[in-house]
Amino acid sequence: MDDRLRYDRATAALEPPFAILDLAALRANAADMVRRAGGKPIRVASKSVRSRQVLETVLAMDGFRGIMAFTLPEALWLASHGFTDILVAYPTADRAALAALTADPVAAREITVTVDSPEHLDFIADVGIQHEIRICLDIDAGYVAFGGKFRAGALRSPVREPEEAADLAADIAKRPGLRLVGLLAYEAQIAGVGDDPPGNAMLARAIRAMQARSRRELISRRGRIVNAVRQLADLEFVNGGGTGSIEKTVREKAVTEVGAGSGLFHPRLFDFYRGFTGRPAALFALPVVRRPGVDCVTVLGGGYLASGAPGPTRLPQPYLPAGLRYSPDEGAGEVQTPLLGQAAQDLRIGDRVWFRHAKAGEMCERFDALHLVEGEEVVDRVPTYRGEGRTFL
Repeated sequence: MDDRLRYDRATAALEPPFAILDLAALRANAADMVRRAGGKPIRVASKSVRSRQVLETVLAMDGFRGIMAFTLPEALWLASHGFTDILVAYPTADRAALAALTADPVAAREITVTVDSPEHLDFIADVGIQHEIRICLDIDAGYVAFGGKFRAGALRSPVREPEEAADLAADIAKRPGLRLVGLLAYEAQIAGVGDDPPGNAMLARAIRAMQARSRRELISRRGRIVNAVRQLADLEFVNGGGTGSIEKTVREKAVTEVGAGSGLFHPRLFDFYRGFTGRPAALFALPVVRRPGVDCVTVLGGGYLASGAPGPTRLPQPYLPAGLRYSPDEGAGEVQTPLLGQAAQDLRIGDRVWFRHAKAGEMCERFDALHLVEGEEVVDRVPTYRGEGRTFL
C-alpha cells in the first residue's frame, strides 16, 4: 500500500490540519543514525523533536544518550520531568532561569550551560551561585580561507584557536561555583549543508571541495583545542557534528559524542546528502478547500516557512500526492496555499495534501500534537511542546 493511502486510512477520523509521526520511519531513521555513529553516543537535539514523549521514545533506544536543549527554560522544564544529562547548546542571558538553575540541586546536577566569552561568565556570576554550575565551552568550527576573505559555517563562538580556548578554560577554573565539563564545536558547513543539491553540478562540486578542506582543517584544530583544554579541565564530553555529518565526525578521536536530531524526522532539507538516505517520518496534512482551475487546488494554511537564509528551500514540500507545486505568485500562504500540477486534477474538496516541513522540529511549533501512525492505524496522540503550553522561542 502506498504511503498516501495508508496515511489517509489511518487518519480518516481526524480533521486536518494535523501532524503525524510515522513510527516505523522514525525507528528506521534512528537505527541508521546509530549505525552511522559507529558506537559513539548520539545526544538528541531537542529543537528537532519538540515533544517530551517522542524524546523519551528515542532516548530509550540503544545508541542515544542525553539531550541537546536550545534554551535554559526548556532544559529546566525537561529536568523537572525526569530528563537527565541536558546540554543547553546556546548561551543564555535569562537571569530568572539561571537563578532557578543554581537554586535547584537536581537541575544543577543534570544541566550544563554553554559559554563562549568571559562576559558570559560575568553574567552568570552576577546572578549569584548557590549550587555549582556545569559549563560547556563553545568553539567556532567554521571554515575560514583566503586570509579570512572566505568563511563557511554558522556565526557562533568567537573562540577559535587552542590558546583562546585555554585562556577561557583557565578563567572558568578560577571562578568559584563554575566547573568546566564539556566542549562543543558544531560544524554547520558540513553537518547542515547537503553535498548533493539538485540540478546544480557545479555547486555540488564546490560544496564537496569546501567540506573536504573544512574537515581536514577541523580535525587538526579541534584535536589541538581539546588537548589544550584537557590540561586545565577534566572534560566529560566533547560534542560535535549533526545529522548530516555523523559518520564523518565520529572518526575524530577528540570527539566523544555527536549531537543530532533532524535525522529522526528526516525533513526535506536532508534529502540532499550523498552519505545517507532517510525516510520522511513527520508530515502534516492540509485540506483542499478550493478549486480555482482544472490544474489548481487551494489548501487551508501552509505558510510554515523554516528558519535560515530565505529562499525556496525553506518552504514545506507538497509531498503526497506527488507532482504538486506552488504558484510562483503566491508560494505558501498564511491562510491559503494554491497548488498547481496535473495531480491537482484528481483532488476534491475535503481531500488531504500531505506536506513535509523543510526542517524537523519547527513543524511542531504549528501543531499541538503528533498523531503516531503504525501501519494503517493511529496508535497514540502525544503533545508537542506547544500542546503542553510551552513555546520556548
